[in-house]
Amino acid sequence: MDALTFPRQGEIPCRPLRKEPFPAMRFHFDRFEFRNAKLSEWEELTALEKVCFPPNEACTSEQLRQRIEKASENFFVACDQVNPKLAGFLCGICSDEPRFRDEFFMDAALHEPAGKTVYLLGLNVSPEYRHHGLATALMDRYIEREKARGREALVLTCHTHLVTFYEGFGFEDLGIGDSRWGGESWHDMRLSLR
Repeated sequence: MDALTFPRQGEIPCRPLRKEPFPAMRFHFDRFEFRNAKLSEWEELTALEKVCFPPNEACTSEQLRQRIEKASENFFVACDQVNPKLAGFLCGICSDEPRFRDEFFMDAALHEPAGKTVYLLGLNVSPEYRHHGLATALMDRYIEREKARGREALVLTCHTHLVTFYEGFGFEDLGIGDSRWGGESWHDMRLSLR
């Protein structure tokens, strides 16, 4: 879950956490439709995944297609209605398992629709929409939606340079976890929704 490029390692964030971007940089979010992904969009979603993640971390088109088929209620997209295209997405699967595991990335059949924890598998924003608050808008809407559904927690993995971004939403950094997805080490992060 590392599609964002801000802040990069060694850089100082240009804005305080969870503050809105400068007004000149902000989109009017009424131009976006926020909704569940459609199976007919899986090729476009795959292309966006390949832009946002390096090859060793990107999911395959088949993995994304299976997520839409098995867990479409947890596959949330932002569609630009001014320039009709997918601008970003946030997806996950639900489970009652106690820990994040790499198999969640590969096997959407592990999705438990009534699971109390959502394991977030990817936050992707197209490069032309980055640094305008779209990732924040996706995450804020996703958090509120899952709270309303009665979920207990959101869990994700991220690289070190994104820890502060997710802490801004209230996620707690649990340190380097067991995931070795893509041959990398990842921080486990958890947000309690109760």
